[in-house]
Amino acid sequence: MQEQGIVVIGGTGGMGLSAAMAFREAGANLVVTGRDELHVEEALRLLGNGSKAMVADAADEHSAEEAIRLCQESFGHFTGLYHVAGGSGRQWGDGPLHEMSLEAWQQTLRLNLDSVMISNRAAIRAFRKQGHGGAILNMSSVLGYSPSPGFFTTHAYAAAKAAIIGFSKSIAAYYAKDNIRVNVIAPALIETPMSRRATTDARILHFLQTKQPLDGGRAGIPEDVDGAAMLLLSEAGRFITGQVIAVDGGWTVSEGQYDLVPPG
Repeated sequence: MQEQGIVVIGGTGGMGLSAAMAFREAGANLVVTGRDELHVEEALRLLGNGSKAMVADAADEHSAEEAIRLCQESFGHFTGLYHVAGGSGRQWGDGPLHEMSLEAWQQTLRLNLDSVMISNRAAIRAFRKQGHGGAILNMSSVLGYSPSPGFFTTHAYAAAKAAIIGFSKSIAAYYAKDNIRVNVIAPALIETPMSRRATTDARILHFLQTKQPLDGGRAGIPEDVDGAAMLLLSEAGRFITGQVIAVDGGWTVSEGQYDLVPPG
């Protein structure tokens, strides 16, 4: 990934930071963004030379533009955008539809979908102005197309993640003529701060033994996602666009079994 300048929106923790560290190790220059100043400072320390970090709300209309500008000014090039930022809407009341408030719906979509439109628009504009293409990688979820109603019933989140797939495919088709590639990663349950509710629940971990059966039936870790991200943002992925890559431990090809009596 030498001579690449990549902006990671939501790159100061979890899957975003893990990918940023992999990109940096491969020689890419980076700008990472995050909402928490302490996390931003720690990410910059871990990433070291050849990286920049800034505090930004991904749903702020100008945050991605500023990050891309910083990448161009600092490194002389901007070649890829990785949008990881997003998260659960449970704090606002996302859940089963019959229990959901309008605020829960709107806030969850703002966090997960508005932010993707904002960052992708900024990247498209920058790539078109530069005139030599580029790559966008968006983060969705298997819940956008493979529901799991027993343990993962957040309908606004699922709607947002499904919309990211449709949005990404649509812009991939339109901007292919400009040599701009747009792809999606759809992870299953990965151990991150956002997923702590699930990854500390014995019932869910037991369920994963049959729902994510690879490697012993476990929750994923952020490093499991890095390989797909590196492929889709590097020159190795130059002929790939409009695709959804599930990094899911077998989630989408496994039925998953529920026990009537939870493990004790």
